[in-house]
Amino acid sequence: MFTIAFVGAGSVEFTRQLLRDVLSFPELSGCSISLHDIDPERLEVAAGLARLATGDSGARIRTSLTRREALEGADVVVNMVAIGGHEATLRDFDVPESFGLRQTIGDTLGIGGIFRGLRTFPFLEQLAADMLAVCPDAWLLNYTNPMAMNIQYLATVAPRLKAVGLCHSVHWTIHDLSALVGVPHEEVDFLSAGVNHQAWILRWQHEGRDLYPALDAAIAADPELARRVRVDLYRRLGFYPTETSEHSSEYVPWYLRHESEVERLRIPVRDYATISAGNVATYEKTRDSLAAGESLPQLADDAVEYAPQVIHSLVTGRQRTIQVNVANHGLISNLPEGAAVEVPATLDRLGVHPHRVGALPRQLAAVNRSFLNVVELTVAAAVEGDPAHVRHAALCDPATAAALTVGQIDDLVAAMTTAHGDLLPAALRTR
Repeated sequence: MFTIAFVGAGSVEFTRQLLRDVLSFPELSGCSISLHDIDPERLEVAAGLARLATGDSGARIRTSLTRREALEGADVVVNMVAIGGHEATLRDFDVPESFGLRQTIGDTLGIGGIFRGLRTFPFLEQLAADMLAVCPDAWLLNYTNPMAMNIQYLATVAPRLKAVGLCHSVHWTIHDLSALVGVPHEEVDFLSAGVNHQAWILRWQHEGRDLYPALDAAIAADPELARRVRVDLYRRLGFYPTETSEHSSEYVPWYLRHESEVERLRIPVRDYATISAGNVATYEKTRDSLAAGESLPQLADDAVEYAPQVIHSLVTGRQRTIQVNVANHGLISNLPEGAAVEVPATLDRLGVHPHRVGALPRQLAAVNRSFLNVVELTVAAAVEGDPAHVRHAALCDPATAAALTVGQIDDLVAAMTTAHGDLLPAALRTR
């Protein structure tokens, strides 16, 4: 019996969506589902949703508050853990804001991404150790951000672990761009590569026809389209970025520091703080509805996540191509060796097989390298136990360096270290 372990299953809406998608495949209807969370209430809610999702499918459900117990016998482990939850997310926004630093999402790069990574690394190290002890052949499918930092950290501290990062941003970028130019998404051929949340659409075609001229025409016909960060990046760099404008604005030094650019490009400052609060409200409503025996809102029919596709391919051998985040070992030649990159990969019964892309256009690689400098220094801070590298990462972060003086950056790192306290690795708690 194929066993799927969900770690952080208390992220109930996402767990529910993944379970629905997994069980939509007849070949997976009899699988074993193992749910783990450290919060008893959230785990019970997740179990209730799992029972509804599985119905009479034949799938078995087990729950555990103990991670290693939940992982025993797993073939695939899906990680959705958010260390510190909503309160830590608010600190990621509130402390930098008190220094005058704007953020939009704060979960990938920037000061928020740095500290989200640092508080996640101890958990990842423990998760990897548990997997190598009780399910060493299992695949770890990571959804937790900051994706690039987490994958690069895992590749450094647990190189034997079969870990890949999954993100739907490329899928939805291609889906929405295809709709914009009036071409069926399922008929489009594309190539995307770079780093997570800052990859690029290198080729985009329909029946051999380059679709970029059609995108140029659509932008020219609608001035409001140009009032978005990702469109501005596309017009200046020549290739469309794969993540939303909200994300993209805080990975470069050009936008958030300027009030005029925030207005021109309609950048929603503190956007994820609002989204995070909404996630808490959704959980509470789901918990209460489940307890009262009330019907739950319908799940989106068009949700597309990669984990169910990976699992189905591992079980059936069906070949698919998706985007994955893995360590760069000869995949993108002008990005650092060992860095976490996002590339296409083939799925089959044997696993996940990343594709070699070669060299990115120079301007794209240059922007990605600025991103990866922050990733490398953040990972090094944790691996080497050196708090100086936390400051180095903040100093090298494009948006932070554009907005604050070096003294302010030092003070901000000290304030964030105090704010996150025991969530950080012990060696990095020195201000």
